[in-house]
Amino acid sequence: MTPGRMGAFPRPGVFVPVSAASGRRLSPDMMPIHFILASGSPRRRELLALLNYPFEIVVSGADEDAHLDAEPAAYVAHTARAKAIAVAGRLSSDPTTRRLVIGADTTVALDGAILGKPGTPDEARAMLARLRGRDHYVHTAVCLVDVAAGRELNAVHSATVTMRNYTPAEVEAYIATGDPFDKAGAYAIQHADFRPVSGLRGCYPGVVGLPLCDLISMLRELDVPDRFDPAALVDAHAGHRHTT
Repeated sequence: MTPGRMGAFPRPGVFVPVSAASGRRLSPDMMPIHFILASGSPRRRELLALLNYPFEIVVSGADEDAHLDAEPAAYVAHTARAKAIAVAGRLSSDPTTRRLVIGADTTVALDGAILGKPGTPDEARAMLARLRGRDHYVHTAVCLVDVAAGRELNAVHSATVTMRNYTPAEVEAYIATGDPFDKAGAYAIQHADFRPVSGLRGCYPGVVGLPLCDLISMLRELDVPDRFDPAALVDAHAGHRHTT
């Protein structure tokens, strides 16, 4: 989905960046850029690192269940935005750095229903049984907030994922690793041993948790220069880590 604008980020006051040394105003393109990832996900952290900008992690604490009654793509859009806005709203003014907050959320949808993170082995087992051998959607939303400019961009990437016909024994071995319990739909596409997916139409990093193509387009719209290694992004989209 093409990134779209959903209005300015609501914040009190007006922020004017200035140089600490001279007292002169700094234009945004003169300020060092710092990302803030509003997520504790190690998978999103690994993907964001590929863009080669400094970043920090600030977990939002946003209510991820507030919009469960929405359709799946709208649900992740609301949740990603809630994460980004919650973190951006807690930031104090910084006249020397251009800070960009990135919120993201991912869900698995089967037959129009959201499959969240399983809380028990039985829930994981049931989700994986429903998904086995079938197509489903993975929706990942990204909200990008330019704190100083008061600007906000939003996008949702939807991929179609086909699961292979894994065996009950493979499911039990996977559940025993503990990996399903922090994953929407009870699986990770990138799991080296289980490898549950047989086909994908869409963005691999988006299914992992951060659609880099959409995020890069959004950053370019905000005039953020590219710093990534193209080979690393090719590897990420192929589903494996880049090595130098």
